Amino acid sequence: MRSASRAVATSVALGLLLAGCASFPDQSNGANVQNWQPQPRLTEAPGPQPNAPGGSDAGGGGTIPGPGGTAKSVPPPQGCTDFDQNVIGTCMSPLAAVAALPGGATGLAAERSTGRVLAVQRGSDPKPVATIGVDASTDGGLTGLALSPTYQQDQLVYAYVTTATDNRVMRFAVGDTPKPVLTGIPKGPTHNRGVLAVDHSGALLVATGDAGNPAAAADPNSLAGKVLRIDGLGKPAAGNPNPNSAVVIGGLQDPGGMCTAADGSSAWVTDQTDNADQLYRITPGQPQLGSPAWSWPDKPGVAGCAAFTDEISVSTVHKPGIQVLSLAKTGGFSGKPSTIMDGQDGYGLIGSMDVIDQNTLLVGTVNKDGGKPVSSDDRAIIIPKPNGGQPKD
Repeated sequence: MRSASRAVATSVALGLLLAGCASFPDQSNGANVQNWQPQPRLTEAPGPQPNAPGGSDAGGGGTIPGPGGTAKSVPPPQGCTDFDQNVIGTCMSPLAAVAALPGGATGLAAERSTGRVLAVQRGSDPKPVATIGVDASTDGGLTGLALSPTYQQDQLVYAYVTTATDNRVMRFAVGDTPKPVLTGIPKGPTHNRGVLAVDHSGALLVATGDAGNPAAAADPNSLAGKVLRIDGLGKPAAGNPNPNSAVVIGGLQDPGGMCTAADGSSAWVTDQTDNADQLYRITPGQPQLGSPAWSWPDKPGVAGCAAFTDEISVSTVHKPGIQVLSLAKTGGFSGKPSTIMDGQDGYGLIGSMDVIDQNTLLVGTVNKDGGKPVSSDDRAIIIPKPNGGQPKD
């Protein structure tokens, strides 16, 4: 039975979301596309240091480190109650996107098929803050989420959604009706997913699927199969290679995640293709994606990604765990990816990811969509940065 204190905690969780009046940005102050950098993560205070995750293949109980290195038992979840202190949201539909809120211990989680966006915080039930009408009859729905780079001032959130007629970018603030930002992205029988990221200038990066039409991904006049760069009004952002076009790079098929390093050194996008799963480094000014930075012929279902100065983490929705690729100082990767959290130390299938800070990530599980869910799935979880190592020589 939920206690009264949980109701209070829910109100606290929404305090940050509801503070201030929302205003919609006019024009982004664009930077030259060759100098893209992600927006530094705004934090009010350091978030809690997470314990190492524990449980069964889907996190159904296990152990986490206790004081002095001793093991501390974690009971399996009971209904929607999860005793793992890393779990901050439970009993949601498969989560297609997550976004860490300022402060590090709270976040937003988006359900693909319902169009709901929920505020999540440890000790509180997920609280719906917006519902966007979506068409989830194909692989689309609500698939992308990103905070405004000035979220603490304007309280705006961007979402990528599939509607009855198209794919589009929407924006909303709590208590306000979601508004379209960019419409007319082609919709098809497949490959309707899209994902979002933000660069340091406040421009929104949008990765779109090819809507089942590979030729559209190569067509510079189509918004399908592209990385787009737009301002807060959905117009081409200043500094784009073609000032009259939102298109930055073409050649995507079915993107699952996009991420930028905090130091502005790199931007990445994952893509599920017919022949292999791919990770691409986004090269500004390049009309088409070049050779993949890494390829997975076994097609584990690459989804969300998290970029650090020393490594790239990629989640997979067909196999449990996270793929970690160590970056070399000389460029490229140092050897093959390592897989973590794919057994007793994991949470099953992980989809979306967002960087909280250089030590922690917010992730969402998709165990209800082809995995082995426990009673508290699907969940939003804070996990440590996978390796925490230094760039390799």
